[in-house]
This record gives sequence, C-alpha cells and structure tokens, in this order.
Amino acid sequence: MFFNKQEWLKISFLLCVCGFAREIRPNEPYINEYLRGYGHNFTQDEISQKILPATTYTYLAVLVIIFLITDLLRYKPLLIIMGLFGTIMSSMLIWTTSLICAQIAMAFYGMFLACEVAYFAYIYTKVDKPYYSKVTAHTRAAMFLGQLVAGMLSQILLYFDIADYKSLNYMTLCAQIFATLWAFILPKVDQSLYFHRKTSIKNATKLPLSSSAPNPQDTKSIASEGSQQVETPKAFKLLWSHFYNAYSNLRVVQWSIWYAVSLCGYLQIVFYTQVLWIKIEPNMEVALNGGVDAVLTALATVMALVAGYVHAGRLKPLQSLLVVSVFAALEGGAILLCSLTSNIYVSYGGYILFTGLYAFSITVASAEVARYLEEDSFGLVFGVNTFMAVLLQTFLTIIVVSGSVFSLDIRGQYTVYAFYYITISCAFVIAVAVEYLIGRRKENILARVAD
Repeated sequence: MFFNKQEWLKISFLLCVCGFAREIRPNEPYINEYLRGYGHNFTQDEISQKILPATTYTYLAVLVIIFLITDLLRYKPLLIIMGLFGTIMSSMLIWTTSLICAQIAMAFYGMFLACEVAYFAYIYTKVDKPYYSKVTAHTRAAMFLGQLVAGMLSQILLYFDIADYKSLNYMTLCAQIFATLWAFILPKVDQSLYFHRKTSIKNATKLPLSSSAPNPQDTKSIASEGSQQVETPKAFKLLWSHFYNAYSNLRVVQWSIWYAVSLCGYLQIVFYTQVLWIKIEPNMEVALNGGVDAVLTALATVMALVAGYVHAGRLKPLQSLLVVSVFAALEGGAILLCSLTSNIYVSYGGYILFTGLYAFSITVASAEVARYLEEDSFGLVFGVNTFMAVLLQTFLTIIVVSGSVFSLDIRGQYTVYAFYYITISCAFVIAVAVEYLIGRRKENILARVAD
C-alpha cells in the first residue's frame, strides 16, 4: 500500500488546514459596501456592471487552462499559485482605488476560484483509494468551517464596532498569505492523471510494445517495484477517451445538464446578492451579511449531509430527477421572494432558504453524475460541467447585468433568475414525464410480446 494509516491522516490534516485558511475571507460578505467607500467611491452601477463581472469572465477564460496545468504541474504548484492569487486580490483591494485595479483584483479572484480544482484533485493522487471518502469529507468540512468562521467573525467584529470593512480585507490578506505558505509544506505529487501517469505491471502489458524485446532483468525490476512511473505523450487522447465514454452515456448528459444550469444560477445569485440587499436597505447601520453567510453555510452543510443520506441507493434516477426538479421550483420561489420584498430580513430568509435547497439538489446531482462515471474521469467531467455552468453564467451576465441587451435593475435581474429556476423545473418535470411514459409503453409492448 502506497500510504500507511498515519500517512493518510497527515495528508488529510495538511489539506484541511490549507482549505480552512483559504476560506477565511471575511471581506466577501461586505465587498459591495467596501467598494462604495474607503477611497474607492464606486457607484452601484460601476460595481454591478464593470467590476463584479470581471470575476465571471476571467473564471470562464482560465478554467480549462487551469485544469490542464494542474495535471501537468502535478497539483501542488497550483495550490501555491491559488494562494498567491488570493493574496494579490486582497492586496489590490486594500492598496489600489482605481476602477481598472478593482477589475484586475476581481479577475484574480476569478483565477483564485478556478484553482479550486487543484485542491480536490490533489486528494486522489496522494491518498490511497480506501481513504478517498474520509479525506473528501474532512476537506469539505474544513472548507465549510472556514466559511462559517469567516462569516461569524466579520459579523461580530462589525456589530461590536471592533473593525471596519477595510480591516476585514487585511484579515483576508493574512489568511491568504498563510494558505500560500502552508501549501509549500504539502508533500509533492509524483504522478497525475493524464500527463504523469503511474502504470502497474499489469497495465504495462497493454501499452504498445517497441520492436525490441524487453530486457528480462528490467521486467523483473519493474515487477518487484509493483509500479512504474511513465510519461505519456497520449495525454490528450486519454482525455478524449474519458470525455467520450462519459458523455456517450445519456444519464451522464442528463445530469450534467442539470448540474451546469443549476450551478450557473447559483453563481449568478451569489455574486450579486449584496447589490440586491443594498437596494432593499441602503441605510442599514450594520448589515447582517456575515451572519447570513454563517447561517447559510451551516444549513448548506446539513442539507448536503441529508441529501447524501436520503439519496444514497434509495431513489431511482427518475425519482431523483423529479425531486431536484421540485426543489428547483422552490429555489425559484425563494429568489422571487428575495426580489419582490421590501423587508431586508425577508430577503435574508429567502436567500438562506435558496442556498439550503441548492445544497441538497447539487449534492444529489453530483452523486448521480458520479454513479455513471469511470473513477479516473471524475475530475474531467466535473470540470467540463463547471465550465459549461460558467459559460452560461457569462451569457446571463451579458444579457441581464451588463446592460448590453436588457437594462434591468437589480430587482428585475433577480426576477429573471427566479423564473430561470422555475423554467428549469418545468422543463425537467416534462422530461421526467415523457421518459416515464415511454418506459411504460415499452414495458407494455414487451408484456404483449411475451404473452
């Protein structure tokens, strides 16, 4: 076994600390308020239409590149780079005040988000297969804990007037510097999925053989080691093979579409919620954004666990799809409530409800996608699905946020997002009904033939 029991615990601890520090970003719940003052003095239209969209556009532009570089450089360098992106983003928000610098800072934030793929991919190259689920659970919990602490910390410090919005940026900067330095002590990775594969002696016999016969002594040496590190010039061929095998499965396509459209809406709503809250309550002395983030993080964690327990092996594919379709309608209703109300606390409640419902449905969707995949293609497929989600989000940003197509105010934008989820729900309910009726018809035909 590549790692003993103590080794996987060590890897888990190191990754948990890195993930926890990465999520300590207490400035995020109040980034909108910060950009409106503290020497920036941007208008709300500048923030909504020129600054925040830079994150979406950059995220889309670099996601595929980051995925390939992550595998090529074998993960650890990307974790260090991720910390550097977070450090640069925080530094620019603190020490620069121009519009172009704010846009560049948000672009670095987009690259920071894209690098998350390296964090989770690292697990599956440094930990033995029997420990995958445990380390995944540990690292996810660490990230949720980091978000929870960041939300509570920002709310408490502001409520008791211990810190201001700029101080929260300094705290974020310190956390990102720590995460960067911590990434340096992570063990290096000697193999990767596509560009630096590790091939066992059993699989080695399947590789194309050269014209000369192998040296028996070399074969004996390889067999005694149990595995051999190989460079593969066919990395892109393997990428295509995984891609084709995954998306030639109609269930994978079905759930991938759901995953992408659902994630797209979630990202768009999360990015611009603070703008909506400013519209609803522009003169709130101390906004409760941090507290809301803490509550929704705790709820999302519970809902994800409930989804894993309720869904695992208990629901058939069509039943699962029907459940998440109903949840999508509820998500749309929660967002519609957020957009129509004039009470900030009702809007907070609607947003928390939306996040909890989303956490449940995206967990189910992830499990359904994974059910039909070869193990090695997990990262590729979820990377492609995330790319499609960000691509859709970019189109949505251009259409309803930038003013290039429709000049909608923030309430109008959130009304669009609400009906976006309701439309998704209706479309998938119809798809479930059609598939069910087709299945029943086939069963009846087969029954008549059998008789």
